[in-house]
Amino acid sequence: MMRLNNFLKCSALCLGSISLHAMAASADPQTLQRGEYLARAGDCVACHTAKGGEPYAGGLGLETPIGAVYATNITPDPVHGIGEYTLADFDKAVRHGIRRDGASLYPAMPYPSYAKVSDQDIADLYAYFMNAVKPAATPNRDADIAWPLSMRWPLTIWRWTFAPAVASTVPASSDAQVARGQYLVEGLGHCGSCHTPRGIGMQETALSADAKGEFLSGGAPLEGWVAKNLRGDIHDGLGAWGEAEIAQFLKTGRTDRTAVFGSMTDVVQHSMQYLTDEDRLAIARYLKSLPASGPSPAASGTSDTATLMASLDVQAVGARTYADNCMACHRSDGKGYAHVFPALAGNSVVNGKDATSLIHIVLAGGYLPGNQHAPTAFAMPGFAWRLSDQEVADVVTFIRTGWGNTGTPVSAAEVQDQRSTDH
Repeated sequence: MMRLNNFLKCSALCLGSISLHAMAASADPQTLQRGEYLARAGDCVACHTAKGGEPYAGGLGLETPIGAVYATNITPDPVHGIGEYTLADFDKAVRHGIRRDGASLYPAMPYPSYAKVSDQDIADLYAYFMNAVKPAATPNRDADIAWPLSMRWPLTIWRWTFAPAVASTVPASSDAQVARGQYLVEGLGHCGSCHTPRGIGMQETALSADAKGEFLSGGAPLEGWVAKNLRGDIHDGLGAWGEAEIAQFLKTGRTDRTAVFGSMTDVVQHSMQYLTDEDRLAIARYLKSLPASGPSPAASGTSDTATLMASLDVQAVGARTYADNCMACHRSDGKGYAHVFPALAGNSVVNGKDATSLIHIVLAGGYLPGNQHAPTAFAMPGFAWRLSDQEVADVVTFIRTGWGNTGTPVSAAEVQDQRSTDH
């Protein structure tokens, strides 16, 4: 009986490998085009390309709580890249988190999300990387993680504990558009990697829509930014957004109410702007299907900020700093200028539970790049050189509690911590 079970397991593995191999055998132009589209949907180039480096040649560092991890070379170079990978090797790395030598990958590679990518899409991705990406002989860089945390074997335990089983079928739904959006968000888009809270083991607390409302309810600070809540919460989520507005944001990085910044800039620039309108709308529809993560907070400050600022009444803490440094672009009513300078009144990032992103952008500034759909770029200067920790805390608190916003005050100590992180 044991021999029969082993035979059946081996047969299943062989059939699976044969099936995947058959899917990837074709390298016709249509397959390569699909593979390129999928690579864009997965935003592979953003992580696997160092600044000024060859596309997909690796080297970009990601700071983690235990040290820096560097993306690997995924070009078809036979020495430093994946040129010697079979389709099965590629599949193991992408969906299972296992390197060709059998070692487990750091979960900075979002294989828990990629586990939901279909067999056919994996095969098309493999065909694209092996046949259409230029090989680059760029050596891989070891992680800057001190021993004993640098040992690989605990990663295997992590993978056994937290990584889901590979599901090679597309989600089923009565709404085909919602199902498509779910597939892109939970799988290739790996949105939860940034936008979902992490547990004690640095695992995402949910990999799909859950009863607790944790999936996509907002991430932890990483490299000075906090990925926002994408659920149906009115004040700090997408509850007040329409589907078309979400799709427009993904396409252009800007809407009437906000503008892209931080790490999300790379997502729009390298990934979302290249998706079809249908796929962007599918993502938007799926996100709008997610309920709020919890009850909406009440306004924490005044709603007559616009009147006070229009009359140059700057007695409130932080008001003068706002008038001197922010009001020319973001206006006395906090509504900014559509598609140019984002609104601060009712802004879901401003209202977020964690003020890290807002503090960071006041200190370091921000850049709204142009793209093929919105070619004009805009920039915001940083004020770290000009404002003290207390002044930054005051103006951020003023913004988070003005115009009926629901954010909470921040302290000078929080600003000091962020300033030291930025340096």
